[in-house]
Amino acid sequence: MKRKLTFVVLILVFLAGVTLVCNWTITRETKSYLYTDVQAIPHHRVGLVLGTSEKLASGQANPYFSYRIQAAYSLFKNKKVDYLLVSGDNSSKNYNEPRDMKDALVKLGVPENRIYLDYAGFRTLDSVVRAKEIFGQESFTVISQPFHNQRAVFLARHKGVDAVAYNARDIKGANGYKTHTREWLARVKVFIDLYLNKEPHFLGERVKIG
Repeated sequence: MKRKLTFVVLILVFLAGVTLVCNWTITRETKSYLYTDVQAIPHHRVGLVLGTSEKLASGQANPYFSYRIQAAYSLFKNKKVDYLLVSGDNSSKNYNEPRDMKDALVKLGVPENRIYLDYAGFRTLDSVVRAKEIFGQESFTVISQPFHNQRAVFLARHKGVDAVAYNARDIKGANGYKTHTREWLARVKVFIDLYLNKEPHFLGERVKIG
């Protein structure tokens, strides 16, 4: 019994160590590519807006969504990007992240012809790789919350993309804590995906932006 308990403890310590190393590596390697000042961020032709649901399960507005849209609009308004590629899940008729993001951006004043939709951004990896392989972008600005930007930029740069990111406002409190906890596990999966050379769920025909 004691031997089994020792084995379990060692496994847990190992997994905790792996998680810490993955998190530290991604944070360290992306630090210089993340921006919070819209005036300081370099210009890129395309801004990649990572998808999330417009509403929470409770039916309330999702602040992650709202803050990403505001950040994307700020970049466009300040001429830091020329086009916005909104990438997210379109898994059902009534759930369409790209469409919702486009509608929100148009309401703020972004012209429809400056917005492109990627309906197959089911995961961050899908969004990043498809932006390169389908939409032909070798460089772009990622737009999401800081924790998400770190992971996306890490993936992008390891996939040969010259990516930077603009940080949308983050969320504090219980909702923020839950999201950040899941993020630690997502970062471990990044290394597994890179090691296995994981591809997006769908690729397809190329789309020209602009």
